[in-house]
Amino acid sequence: MANNKKKLSRWIKRALFVLLAVAIVAAVISAWRPKPLTVEVAPVTEGELRVEVSEDGRTRVKDRYVVSAPLAGNLARIELENGDAIGEGEVLARIAPLPTPLLDARTREQAQANFEAATASVKQAGAQSKRAKAALKFAEGEVKRIEPLVKKGVGTQAELDRAALEVRTMKSDVESAKFATRVAEHQQRMAESALERFEDPNSGTTPEQFVIQSPITGKVLAIHRESEGVATPGAPLIELGDPRALEIVVDVLTRDAVRIETGAPAMVERWGGEPLPAKVVLVEPSAFTRMSSLGVEEQRVNVILELEAPYEEWSKLGEGYRIEARMTVWRNENVLKVPTAALFRAGDSWAVFCVEGEFAKTCPVKLGERSRREAQVLEGLQAGQRVIVHPSDAVEDGTLVVAEAHG
Repeated sequence: MANNKKKLSRWIKRALFVLLAVAIVAAVISAWRPKPLTVEVAPVTEGELRVEVSEDGRTRVKDRYVVSAPLAGNLARIELENGDAIGEGEVLARIAPLPTPLLDARTREQAQANFEAATASVKQAGAQSKRAKAALKFAEGEVKRIEPLVKKGVGTQAELDRAALEVRTMKSDVESAKFATRVAEHQQRMAESALERFEDPNSGTTPEQFVIQSPITGKVLAIHRESEGVATPGAPLIELGDPRALEIVVDVLTRDAVRIETGAPAMVERWGGEPLPAKVVLVEPSAFTRMSSLGVEEQRVNVILELEAPYEEWSKLGEGYRIEARMTVWRNENVLKVPTAALFRAGDSWAVFCVEGEFAKTCPVKLGERSRREAQVLEGLQAGQRVIVHPSDAVEDGTLVVAEAHG
């Protein structure tokens, strides 16, 4: 009996030693086994990809007019203020005569020259107006010609859209030409009136005060001379403009400007209201140099946008307001795309870490267009695959990972 108990005790001790050894081996194996790395993953998807150029810009009144003093005299205090609405023909300023300058022969010759220059400006504005109307008529004819071709499948919708854009642009040019004609005619009337003020010095008559009237209906953009005092001929007094004729000026890097086409859709944001649709009407042909915030010289060029939203939606926008504009340079509705945060350089090519089972795998990819957040995949991936977003240096080919959904 005693021998049986001793044997049982020895077997129990051996079993405990074996279990302890197994536990130690399991602990060692567990300690040496690589721990899975937690990573964020996102799927490769199909859908729309839009490549945009985003830059700050400012608003600018397209048609503006600086009212100047047509002759020398005592300028009365201008009572208007910036932002005041003004109608065509309303009084802007009054100039009382200075006897010597008003009757002086040299000033008379200058007034005569001003009148002749104003007359030439009227003729030039009339010619520009005729050209703008002719261009508009031609553009409207192009739309009428292309519309039936598109319906028959001979023409393309892009051609029709370009022709329609040309019509809108020409209408804007016609309005600008009308504005320039009104301003030129007003200058001519003022110059003629100033010339008529010169009386015969022996007549004993004294000219009355000269009234300067507004050539347009609009708003006061700036007052260059508010206080009363002597005004010299040609001195700027008031700047007027039509706030409805507002355009957006965005300066972009030249390397981005070469991809922006006339008629490209754009979006105006961060102006204090809801985003406003717009279109590119002009990429200026001449660039300029500007210093960046980092002190680096950059070659930039102005891109002009035209708002497409009704005036009531952006009526609070004024001259010189800061905005942010996004201009579309490429768009496709059916693109295989991957988050740009998943991309990294692999030699001279691009690659991503795909998740296959529990392991990360390096997947070389060939890219097409890229936006800030997504990139077009031409080769190397399929829709539905999962890729690691923001991979750290700890991720390598074959790394054991635990996936978590991104964002």
